[in-house]
Amino acid sequence: MDDAEVIELSRRDPERFTAVFDRYGDEILRYVHARLGPELAQDVTAETFLAAFRHRDRFDPSFGSARPWLYGIAARQIGKHRRTEIRRLRLLRSAAGPALAEAVAADFSARAAERVAAEGLRPRLAQLLAAMQPQDRELLLLVAWGGLSYEEAAAATNTTVAAVKARLHRIRVRTRSELGGVNPLAGEEISLG
Repeated sequence: MDDAEVIELSRRDPERFTAVFDRYGDEILRYVHARLGPELAQDVTAETFLAAFRHRDRFDPSFGSARPWLYGIAARQIGKHRRTEIRRLRLLRSAAGPALAEAVAADFSARAAERVAAEGLRPRLAQLLAAMQPQDRELLLLVAWGGLSYEEAAAATNTTVAAVKARLHRIRVRTRSELGGVNPLAGEEISLG
């Protein structure tokens, strides 16, 4: 049974919605953890699924998959906690030594830490993320950390695929320039080059 069918059935039988949580709960939790850290991850994930449950009548069944819809809800919940995210990125940027930078970076999920392969670029990349417009940072992290396709990112941000591609291109060009042409995500699904 696909997500659209499960959500439709949950309108009459609310217990059915647990299947959506079972399918995507861990994935959303990892994404929120990478964005806000462990202290907020479970609460924001719970807020995400509670909002999804309360507004399940707004789910567009033509999407089929609830994945981009849930990431969009998670992104809005994360937006409520952006100050914490900015503080985390600034702390990483200002880390005085490699040991402190590593300790703060390790607080991000293992997947996020893998994406920032060049140890020396971590503080600079964190500074760039903190300085980005919130909607650009959200889009970049939905694709880089959330692993969303362009189509899913468009659905999550309620925009077009063309707009997602254009914004990501601008973000990549600007980021590559700020990093002096270095591509910290070489080989990943979202490259800056």
